[in-house]
Amino acid sequence: MVETFFASCPRGLEPLLSEDLTIAGAHVGDQIPGGVHFVGEWTACYRANLHSRIATRILWRVAHGCYRSEEDIFRLALDTPWPQWFTAEQTIRVDVNAIKCPLRSIDFVTLRIKDAICDRFRRDTGRRPDVDTRQPGIRVHAFLGEDECTLYVDTSGAPLYQRGYRQKSVDAPLKENLAAGILRLTGWQPGVTLLDPMCGSGTFVLEAAQIALGIAPGSGRSFAFQRLHHFAPEVWQKLADAARAEQQVAGATAIFASDLSPAAVRATLANLDRAGLLPAVTLAVSNLLEREAPAAQGIMIANPPYGERVHTNEEAAEFYARLGSALKRRFVGWTCFFVSSDTRLPRLVRLTPSRKTPLFNGPLECRLYEFRMVAGSNRRPLTGTAQPTTG
Repeated sequence: MVETFFASCPRGLEPLLSEDLTIAGAHVGDQIPGGVHFVGEWTACYRANLHSRIATRILWRVAHGCYRSEEDIFRLALDTPWPQWFTAEQTIRVDVNAIKCPLRSIDFVTLRIKDAICDRFRRDTGRRPDVDTRQPGIRVHAFLGEDECTLYVDTSGAPLYQRGYRQKSVDAPLKENLAAGILRLTGWQPGVTLLDPMCGSGTFVLEAAQIALGIAPGSGRSFAFQRLHHFAPEVWQKLADAARAEQQVAGATAIFASDLSPAAVRATLANLDRAGLLPAVTLAVSNLLEREAPAAQGIMIANPPYGERVHTNEEAAEFYARLGSALKRRFVGWTCFFVSSDTRLPRLVRLTPSRKTPLFNGPLECRLYEFRMVAGSNRRPLTGTAQPTTG
């Protein structure tokens, strides 16, 4: 049976998410900021949860209607046959997002949807589910427009960027699905040398190692759709078995990671070890401003310090100036990518980006800057006023 779904993702990665969904067998519909609508059979939903590196959640649409008041939304939720899909023994959580919603209190709308679900269960089964806001068995999502309400059941459970391998973290880590999207935007492919010289807890190289070894991002975790009444375990088992059959044994790859901080390198090592990927990445404690390139050419990707990670504007200016010099001196032949919310980055490194791509790290607007380090100089003059082209 064909169903209607919505897949969410970091803003700026919607075209990449559409590619993932198409590969999963879905029929992609409208892209909106932060997600993609699609239709497909449940097999496509299973595949998207298992294989999409870009999606945050896959939501199944179960009801839609117009509203003028909170009671209209309550009635829509009460008329939805929740007991057909899960039991009263499973805990629930309700989340509501709204755009141009005229109602005064989203919290009150959330409470009314929860009440409606419980009333429907009590009416049909004589029992009602409990609420668990931390680790619910079933998540219900409501999206409110100006006069329309859509109800969804979350098929993912924990966000899909939670791959199940992160043991240790450092300040300001990127979400795994944003890191995977950035890797795809760089054009990196397995076999091409990759370096993250500011690896933090290793998100970029963990994603790259999984890609290089053919490991599905959802292969190490469970999903909420497995707790629904109509879950087809035999279909899921075939998909999971096929994904495992494509995995390669972890071995040496052309993926390198380093950081000035020994604690960061230890965090990356712990995460790689937990994921069984330690043999795939070459790790080192090293200062990007001093380290040599690990190959004659390759792709560098880094999330440099900014905002709360740099104490003063003077520190940032000094670091970026030295960074530009280091890239010109040691990384000729490389394509270097930096994701940053600091729009001064090209001016401070005195390099002209060949491309810049708008992205969002949560609510923080960023740019992915591409610098092609060619022989000669693409460096800005100190007094130059040239501006990078908009990508």
